[in-house]
Amino acid sequence: MIQYNGQTLAYIGDAYYELKVREHLLNQGIVKANKLHQAVINYTSAQGQLEALRKIEDLLTEAEQAVVKRGRNAEGSRKPKHTKLQNYKLSTGFEALIGYLYLSKAHDRLHQLLKEIL
Repeated sequence: MIQYNGQTLAYIGDAYYELKVREHLLNQGIVKANKLHQAVINYTSAQGQLEALRKIEDLLTEAEQAVVKRGRNAEGSRKPKHTKLQNYKLSTGFEALIGYLYLSKAHDRLHQLLKEIL
């Protein structure tokens, strides 16, 4: 696999994670668009992603922890609006992990971690 930077991994991870969250919530019977949107935010906001990371951090391998750190430490031009910078960076690390696993085609591992989160 090409060695992507932390921001690129986070970009892909964010998109994949949001899709999986939406799918999960639809399967839970939340089908009205506004209610679905509000529920998705609980998972995909920086705070929601930080909580997700906390749920799985003890399950991560050393390599996965390194990806989280790479994403966390990635230089970005965006400034968080609704959270502390530290939380925003950790949520970016979470997104990078999801992106890394997706691009690595580690679908079983990705499914395992998402099952813990969702």
